[in-house]
Amino acid sequence: LPSLIRKKRDGERLEKEEIQSFVQEVTEGTAQQGQIGAMLMAIRLRGMDAGETLALTRAMASSGRALAWPAAWHGHLVDKHSTGGVGDKVSLVLAPALAACGCKVPMISGRGLGHTGGTLDKLEAIPGFRVNLSPEEMQSVLEQVGCCIVGQSEELVPADRVLYGLRDVTATVDSLPLITASILSKKAVEQLSALVLDVKFGTAALYPTQESARQLAESLVAVGQLLGIHTSAVLSRMDQPLGRCVGNSLEVLEALECLEGGGPPDLRQLVTTLGGLLLWQCGLAEEAEQGRARLGQALDDGSALCTFEAMLGAQGVPPTTAHCLCTATPPQRQQLLGQANTREELRALQGGWVQQIEALPLAHTLHALGAGRARAGDPINPRVGVELLVTVGQHLREGEPWLRVHHDGGLDEGRQQALQAALRLVPDPPPSPPELVADTILP
Repeated sequence: LPSLIRKKRDGERLEKEEIQSFVQEVTEGTAQQGQIGAMLMAIRLRGMDAGETLALTRAMASSGRALAWPAAWHGHLVDKHSTGGVGDKVSLVLAPALAACGCKVPMISGRGLGHTGGTLDKLEAIPGFRVNLSPEEMQSVLEQVGCCIVGQSEELVPADRVLYGLRDVTATVDSLPLITASILSKKAVEQLSALVLDVKFGTAALYPTQESARQLAESLVAVGQLLGIHTSAVLSRMDQPLGRCVGNSLEVLEALECLEGGGPPDLRQLVTTLGGLLLWQCGLAEEAEQGRARLGQALDDGSALCTFEAMLGAQGVPPTTAHCLCTATPPQRQQLLGQANTREELRALQGGWVQQIEALPLAHTLHALGAGRARAGDPINPRVGVELLVTVGQHLREGEPWLRVHHDGGLDEGRQQALQAALRLVPDPPPSPPELVADTILP
């Protein structure tokens, strides 16, 4: 291993067998943490070409068990991955909508860490929902419902769990080959037919600029194709929260609005854009725009909502709870999920036109109030969150409410000031905001 570290440190190319040897030592526990950290830093500084990145992805995918599905599902197995954002509840809507359109969606998701939210945490705000399913249980749910949303099994890609945990503490999180291999190794073991990637850029995203996000998207699409998966990506903005709600329980409620054919326009746009690409890539639509329309129809005709209810039941939610959540009024739904002790409205400190509501100050403050975790395993409060009461381009008078905060205590003056800093007002009507989806990356 020291000779491989030295080779990559000096800018040389690693052979497939050398990369496999490194991943094997990581998986078996024979590599020291210092050696793994040194290799990660060498890769971060020296990079990897497409062949090396593909070899790393395949070696990580082979470090554990691969999922196997009935032959009849071939061609219709799809999934999506997001690089993480604030208020991003797309998976909760997209998975059942795709299943309602005829896809099989074995969605393996993650938990929130830092300022970004996690799909599993949102679903666990629903009483009884189980995210830990065995591969056999996953297949059973897919047969019954067409979709499942689960956590990463201990058996799947064990090498990634080791490397992922060390990337943060070694300042190598932003390495293109390491990100690409981490994301795609987990998708490779799902034996997917098609994959779409939502690569976010902006002040609350991993990549601040569209160009840096494009480099990651292109790397992901290229390696995904080499793995035999029909892969595409969209570049979407993450300066403002997606939708109107941030916080686990509140985001479940907003996802239900979208599943009923309503909800915020930006959420529906992203769901249908990503879903349209997947339906086209797996042959269930002749083009992406047709797929987008078909997915929108599944939201409007109730079939996506019915599928969501079935998924809840199949993953441990009591049938009466699942049915009530999917058919009740918004206040009844909120009561079912539980409410924070305090709901407090913040009022505009001055008048003006809303130019932007910055996602990062909102996310950091909610994190401090208990909605997020600083390290894996920390408990979170699913009831903590915010509702945006205004939209970009709206005029606010001084003293008008613009934000409703749900919390169980701790919203002191300093945190109120931090939240107020998220509201950007200008004296004149601002120009129309740029499109949420900035570009699509195809093979």
